[in-house]
Amino acid sequence: MDDGTILITGAAGFIGSHLAESLVADGRRVVGLDNFDPFYDRRLKQHNLTRLNDTPQFTLVEGDIRDQDGLATLFTDHQVREVIHLAALAGVRPSIAEPYRYQDVNVAGTSALLECARDHGVENFVFASSSSVYGNNDKVPFAEVDRVDHPISPYAATKKAGELICHTYHHLYQLPITCLRFFTVYGPRQRPDLAIAKFTRLIDRGEAIPFFGDGTSRRDYTYIDDIVTGVRAALAKRAPYAIYNLGESETTTLVELVAAIESALGKSAVLDRQPSQPGDVSVTYADIALARAEIGYAPTTPIRDGIPRYVAWYLSEGKERTP
Repeated sequence: MDDGTILITGAAGFIGSHLAESLVADGRRVVGLDNFDPFYDRRLKQHNLTRLNDTPQFTLVEGDIRDQDGLATLFTDHQVREVIHLAALAGVRPSIAEPYRYQDVNVAGTSALLECARDHGVENFVFASSSSVYGNNDKVPFAEVDRVDHPISPYAATKKAGELICHTYHHLYQLPITCLRFFTVYGPRQRPDLAIAKFTRLIDRGEAIPFFGDGTSRRDYTYIDDIVTGVRAALAKRAPYAIYNLGESETTTLVELVAAIESALGKSAVLDRQPSQPGDVSVTYADIALARAEIGYAPTTPIRDGIPRYVAWYLSEGKERTP
């Protein structure tokens, strides 16, 4: 199968590397763009690319999504036909400390990429948004038709802004664009700062884990394989303009999450109890009915299966490369 080159921005990251592996395995040509931002250790990102390094259908370009000249060269040299835009500064709490930088990378960078896509006649554009756009929505589960006008962190605001600029480019230039709202993605190779990875590492070492609030906050945790399947389904659908939730459509409390990791590791957690953090929402919960109906999205890995899979990977491989 060869439908032209796909550009994946943030290809050395957690989601990007898994997605690139999946597409290459199906015969697609993929060019990955990554600037190896020092948010976490470059060596971890390089390790993410291990299975792709010797694959002739994959090319890595080190560069920045804000570099318009660099983007133009990349699009021309590789004849990019489709774009999956994952690159972004991530994290709610860091965005509160660096709001200007988050706006620059996540909004200006997305705008630069869209402009380049328009200039080069790209046929399909998939944008990674986030469940954080829903803020503290009183209505659960969260549906794509819900208002998302009240983000509670700069990170969430940049993702909402990204959706808006995507709609503008669809409206003005008829660029097919799909925005995907990811709900707390986890699995092998996930970022070391994320809760599941961090808790697993600290519990295994016998160190205290940061436990924010009273433990009743709930998250919709989505296993990486389900996200890859959902992104690929959206890419194949090539909607004129659409927004879809990609989650498991079930919630897990913080207390339940810690218990699941304890069970998988066979070790008990030491809790460092701390107050709830600014910018954190009390619940995330995806209504995936629209994604089921329109792109056939059907997640298969509930948290009760996903946590043991992640811990098994951590113990067999991840532990050795985790700081």
